[in-house]
Amino acid sequence: MTELISFMTKDTPSVQHVLDLMTPHLVEIAGLTAATVFELDSETGMMAGTAQFGEPGRRDQMVAGKVFRAAAGGPPVVSGQQMAIRLRIGGQTVGVLLLTGERLAELRQDTISTVALHFATTLQGLFAEKARQFVAHTSATIQELFEKGMTAGSVEEAAELLTHSCATAFRTEHAGLHLIDNDGRIRYVYSVGCPDEIRQQLETNLVGKSAIESPVWRSTVESGEPVLVNNAASTKTRPGGMAQTLGLGSFIAMPLMSGFGAVGMVLCGDSSGVRDWSARDRILAQQLAAEGALIMDSARMRQANQMHVEELTRQAFHDSLTGLPNRKHLLDRGEQAVEVAMATGTRLALLLLDLNGFKQVNDTIGHHAGDILLQLVGKRLDGLIRKPDLVARLGGDEFSVLVTGDPSDEAAVEVGERICARLREPFEIDGRVVQIGASIGVASFPRHATEFAALMKDADASMYEAKRGGGGVHLTP
Repeated sequence: MTELISFMTKDTPSVQHVLDLMTPHLVEIAGLTAATVFELDSETGMMAGTAQFGEPGRRDQMVAGKVFRAAAGGPPVVSGQQMAIRLRIGGQTVGVLLLTGERLAELRQDTISTVALHFATTLQGLFAEKARQFVAHTSATIQELFEKGMTAGSVEEAAELLTHSCATAFRTEHAGLHLIDNDGRIRYVYSVGCPDEIRQQLETNLVGKSAIESPVWRSTVESGEPVLVNNAASTKTRPGGMAQTLGLGSFIAMPLMSGFGAVGMVLCGDSSGVRDWSARDRILAQQLAAEGALIMDSARMRQANQMHVEELTRQAFHDSLTGLPNRKHLLDRGEQAVEVAMATGTRLALLLLDLNGFKQVNDTIGHHAGDILLQLVGKRLDGLIRKPDLVARLGGDEFSVLVTGDPSDEAAVEVGERICARLREPFEIDGRVVQIGASIGVASFPRHATEFAALMKDADASMYEAKRGGGGVHLTP
């Protein structure tokens, strides 16, 4: 017995190691034939075997459970050739030691107490280490998700980050996510850990379908809590849904809730077998679901703000009627083009054009027809000009074309002639045929001016020369 007490003072790495060291002494003292150390999950009240000697019996867990019906400080529970010893430390029960042997009655109380205390200390140490690892893993996962998620530029990007984080957090083989639209239909699907054909199958099976048709979705949304499924075969899932398509044997489903309600669901799990999810897994799932909803709401706000800024920018630099760039846009682009041409020793040309016959359309058919005509003219001009050349509406019935790429005077005039020919073709407005023409002035850099503002003045003067001549193209002398 002295040897038994002495080795128990050493630092042991695991419960199984302690049991392996102890077994020969208990065999000698009490005729031990089997032993099991059960670890108690304080949150669920469930016991799980964590170390084993000999063959387990069918009644082991039932006999071990009898200690919870006895007083906490009472003697071990004996049932036939089995003895269940409560493992308790600091006023808390951490497990049960179940011994099976022929001479258990020969075990002295001090030996039982010493053995129980050492197992309890070992279990408590392992529990503390598991808790430390869980906190470290959870903190690292949440922090990484937060840092990356706070830079996500769209809801979809945030959703993809969350899916990867969930797969990493639970160390699962697969993870998938779907987002819903305002009508409750799945609008976006993403997955990790599966081949391209499975990703395509998920999109085919789910996009456009109503999310409420999924029993898993209904469970998560109704409760607002993650659903942990140890065995998918015993749970009703959607035919062709994410769990079935990924072939999951077990999974965790997490709802994504925002201030506006449910926005999606994350599902992660394994296809190689089933898994018993723990209480810690549930806590982690709750934290990931809450953080996921937060970063997706943040991404939604950033996306909306970005779209608002882009719209304001578009309005500031584009004509509201035709959608073409406006005068401000032309001035900015023109000055940039002049700088580039000056630095590279190339040329550029500016065409200003005024519509001939536009006033008659307004006077005879009406201003509504005039607006439609301006829109149609804008489309024709935009279709004629190659990129990165620019077509802009300056106001009224005046348009401009900025031609880059080192055009000669002849090439610039040819562009103007093509525009004139295209605009002379009839337009149909409200069932009426309308015909107009154009007067175009052309000026080039650096021949006519070396600053864009001066280039515009020269092209404008040439445009009025063309108008006085009855239309067509006039090149600045």
